[in-house]
Amino acid sequence: MASTAFLAPLTDSRLVRRAADAVLLRYAHHRTAQLNRMDVAAVQRNTLMRLVRKAKRTQFGRDHDFSRIRSIADYQARVPVRAYEWFWDTYWKNAFPRIDNLTWPGKIPYYALSSGTTSGATKYVPVSWEMVASNKKAGFTTTALFRHANPGAKLFTGKFFFLGGSTDLRRQDDGSLAGDLSGIASRELLELLRPYTFPPRDLTLITNWEEKVRRFAELSAREPVTALSGIPAWLHVLFTRLKEVTGKSTIAEIWPDLRLIVHGGTKFDPYRELFKKEIGSDFVKFCEVYPCSEGFVATEDPQYQHLRVVPDHDIFFEFVPVGELEQDRPTRHTLANVEVGVQYAVVLTSCAGVWSYLVGDTVAFERRDPPLIRFTGRTKYFLSAFGEHLISEEVEAAVARAASACGVVAVDFHVGPVFPSVPGKAGHHLYLVEFAEGRPDLARFAKEIDDELNRINEDYGPHRVGDLAMLMPEVRVVKPGGFAEWMKARGKYGGQNKVPRMDNSGAMTKDMANWFENNGWAG
Repeated sequence: MASTAFLAPLTDSRLVRRAADAVLLRYAHHRTAQLNRMDVAAVQRNTLMRLVRKAKRTQFGRDHDFSRIRSIADYQARVPVRAYEWFWDTYWKNAFPRIDNLTWPGKIPYYALSSGTTSGATKYVPVSWEMVASNKKAGFTTTALFRHANPGAKLFTGKFFFLGGSTDLRRQDDGSLAGDLSGIASRELLELLRPYTFPPRDLTLITNWEEKVRRFAELSAREPVTALSGIPAWLHVLFTRLKEVTGKSTIAEIWPDLRLIVHGGTKFDPYRELFKKEIGSDFVKFCEVYPCSEGFVATEDPQYQHLRVVPDHDIFFEFVPVGELEQDRPTRHTLANVEVGVQYAVVLTSCAGVWSYLVGDTVAFERRDPPLIRFTGRTKYFLSAFGEHLISEEVEAAVARAASACGVVAVDFHVGPVFPSVPGKAGHHLYLVEFAEGRPDLARFAKEIDDELNRINEDYGPHRVGDLAMLMPEVRVVKPGGFAEWMKARGKYGGQNKVPRMDNSGAMTKDMANWFENNGWAG
């Protein structure tokens, strides 16, 4: 692709910025109308057939008889649902880093590193040139839906601030690059768009996250930021640093033209009220996105205030009922026949060579037309040590409800089981919670969690009757910054790393509690 760097000075002029905003608004209306009239089932069917045709001469395509696939049913009969480990062991490991014509045509140029939060092992997820284009299209769709709903929110008059991981990609033996997905996106950003973005390249290469956030705060405070993107926990750290370096009491005083905050990666509910207070402006809107290393899944549509699956960017979606995951041949729904309210595991087939790939996330549909979902958790993030069958969404809701009832903000938390140590005594759940400021009555906080889980989960209540199978939850306070220090001690600080919210084994929970106690972070 020819360089567009020479155009960057021109695009930074006030006149061009105004013109760019006008063009973006026109595109936003067009793109939203296109999505609203789209035949999602037909688009998805055509997407799968196009991917199959393109990959039929790859090793995977030959192994699975792609040349004879004529329908979704044909495809599902030949390609089972599989997880990352299967693809790695069967096709990628022996050839890595040169994955060429194995599961996707041609040589893979990038690998997105994923921490694999459910397994703990680093994953190298292939990112093809087609996937680079897919992610760009998804980003423009997110912006378009926001601008369509907020036509007065001019974004190109200032800068988009991307608070992502390091852009320092590691060159592999074959010349491919591996690193954080945000680093890949930054590298592939058109030069003519760089005047509209922050931070500059030299700052993104900093690997020490404390230094990086400090430098981000110092420099961005002087920039006209109109949009901000990042994981909520790190956005909160950035806000704190910004107020420290400027002496201002709200983010709106620092960035008066801020209009959009894009967040993802964790549940936003615990942060919503805190962010409203920190920002201090009703003009700023929040937008949730659901990206993953394997492909972009959904973005919030302000028309409906739910995540909307993006069906037309070279990804085919399947959804497996969570209760059938252990079956050899689970039922595989598409966007044409999913049911509202059912817990599904997300399965992707993409333009980067993953085929009916189990992502590890769970969702539930709010509506089928258009396809609206809510993120409910991880396939391996559950809590059922005593038969209580809690999922991430329910625990998140209970903590948020308790925080609201007690007048506090829970910035981060982790929960796991504490098993009985003496005969005849029941076990319980231990919640380690970091609060933004102050601390609640812990007994009341625990009771609010308990009451909410009793209300929303029909399996939880019977296990709590008479304290026979499970005792009242226990809540311990983690001092502000404690979770960040725990992550740092494990080499998982910053970037796209997130605090593990649930641990069904109890081992991680015990390790965390002991670490906080021994290192002075227990409240």
